[in-house]
Amino acid sequence: MTTEKTNWRPATALVHGGTTRSAFGETSEAMFLTQGFVYDSAEAAEARFNGDDPGFVYSRYANPTVAMFEARIAALEGAEAARATASGMAAVNLAMLASCKAGDHVVAARALFGSCRYIVETLLPRFGVSSTLVDGTDLDAWKAAIRPETVACFLESPTNPTLEVIDIAAVADMAHAVGARLIVDNVFATPIWQSPLKLGADVVVYSATKHIDGQGRCLGGVVLSDEEWIADEVMPLMKHTGPALSPFNAWVLLKGLETLPVRVERQTASAARLADLLADHPAVKRLIYPGRDDHPQADLARRQMGAGSTMIAFELAAGKEAAFHFANALRIVQLSNNLGDAKSLVTHPATTTHQSLTDEARAELGISDGLLRFSVGLEDVEDLAEDLTGALARV
Repeated sequence: MTTEKTNWRPATALVHGGTTRSAFGETSEAMFLTQGFVYDSAEAAEARFNGDDPGFVYSRYANPTVAMFEARIAALEGAEAARATASGMAAVNLAMLASCKAGDHVVAARALFGSCRYIVETLLPRFGVSSTLVDGTDLDAWKAAIRPETVACFLESPTNPTLEVIDIAAVADMAHAVGARLIVDNVFATPIWQSPLKLGADVVVYSATKHIDGQGRCLGGVVLSDEEWIADEVMPLMKHTGPALSPFNAWVLLKGLETLPVRVERQTASAARLADLLADHPAVKRLIYPGRDDHPQADLARRQMGAGSTMIAFELAAGKEAAFHFANALRIVQLSNNLGDAKSLVTHPATTTHQSLTDEARAELGISDGLLRFSVGLEDVEDLAEDLTGALARV
């Protein structure tokens, strides 16, 4: 039995969307840990492989548990189709490779996660795809960089780790003027606070490892777009290169989706409170939070996002030594390069997530030695406030 598709609101869709029940009528989604599937006859196998019978063939292509996760996240995002991958970076790589061929050109915002920048700057050019990096907040820079041979534009908003907010609708219009697709990494905003497809984006990617799992358990990713592009461009790459999501991980992610709004709303409320606390502290040189009026793109953030995100970035005036002392003094907040977790996490981007960039590139992005990225979890906000202020006092 398949749950009938309706015009549910997000919280309901995240509990019931895409559910397919077996003959046993299970309450929780079934976990189909199988590589292959059995056919009643050789004729049935032939029909399945040539597409006359729409059933499953092999879990590298599709799997019932994975399909439930894809249907549920697509319902939330408002996308026609989705394909789940083994990790967030597999999703980014798949989306980019499905958009390009030798001789094409890609424009991307320069403020990207280190591995995303590697794909744009290093991997794609190996296969004859040229790329240009721009200041994502500068619409004139996008306009100047986009050429007739540009086939894709790529951005994060808010960006990792300095939380710049980029005008998705404006970049989409410029991309569409030359027939290019806009790919948006929506991890920091989450599907709860931002809907890139409604703003004009063509493709949305997620590291489901982050808020969608949200409890530090497994890796996963997803690519969402229109049904035709997913079928014609993404699925052949999925089938022949194999970045398939494990059915077990898909089941874990389905459980994560059920509580996604509750977690993200609570984490965001705590982040707003802690951002105000950090902004007023004398040891903090710079505080960046999209939900505050002093954010450089505050007006755009209010138009484009439903709230300010679970992420905070802040810079300590005394640099790397102070940042390390602060991080080491924390008792509740843990040091980790992950984010979007139930546990509050802090990382030092210059020596972790963005350490592969040159000093010049980090400076260009505003990633100083004193910058810290803070992912707010589900702990009591007063305990977090005491932990932060206590660590800052030790600095």
